[in-house]
Amino acid sequence: MSEYKCVLKGGTGQITEKKSRFICHVRPVENEEEATAFINEMKKQYWDARHNCSAFVIGKNSELTRCSDDGEPAGTAGRPMLEVLINEELKNTAVVVTRYFGGVLLGTGGLVRAYQAAVKEGLNASEIITKKTGVKACIKTDYTGIGKLQYLFEKNGYTTLDTQYGESVEFTLLIPSESWNAAVKAVTETTSGNNTLNKVSECTYASSKGKVIIF
Repeated sequence: MSEYKCVLKGGTGQITEKKSRFICHVRPVENEEEATAFINEMKKQYWDARHNCSAFVIGKNSELTRCSDDGEPAGTAGRPMLEVLINEELKNTAVVVTRYFGGVLLGTGGLVRAYQAAVKEGLNASEIITKKTGVKACIKTDYTGIGKLQYLFEKNGYTTLDTQYGESVEFTLLIPSESWNAAVKAVTETTSGNNTLNKVSECTYASSKGKVIIF
């Protein structure tokens, strides 16, 4: 998978249903150990709650999924929570929904809806990104070639990470992996073979709030 959705920064959402309070915490996790530690942390923080239900998805291809009803009727909490993560195509994400019982039974359908709604509120309060694979590359040119190259970068959506001015000009670019071969060809054609696009390294990146983040 060349790209996948995940959480950059977790958030907290809350709903109230028939006097029961459902609090959802969302957190990015890289492995089962981190997910388990997060769940235990929430259970410790909300030790006085009736339930701390959880779900998580690990791996770019959702290789590992787990969920827990934590005392709620089977299939009314953990599984519905996990389904939200799967439907949103989120990876490496864990959620815990804490329930403070309000004294009114919600029934099976009511519990499913409440737990799913709580997770959606938590996700709405989180910062979600799409991670992609890319190539860091550099290219040198003389000052007469700057305009053509900058136009090429902008036209094709290549991100300029840095520009160094000296006897020549050196651009450091971020190019989506799937566009690499086309980028090499475009640079060669644009500069009539006078300039070469050189691969520096491969990386994972994402865009958030108008900025590029490299991991």
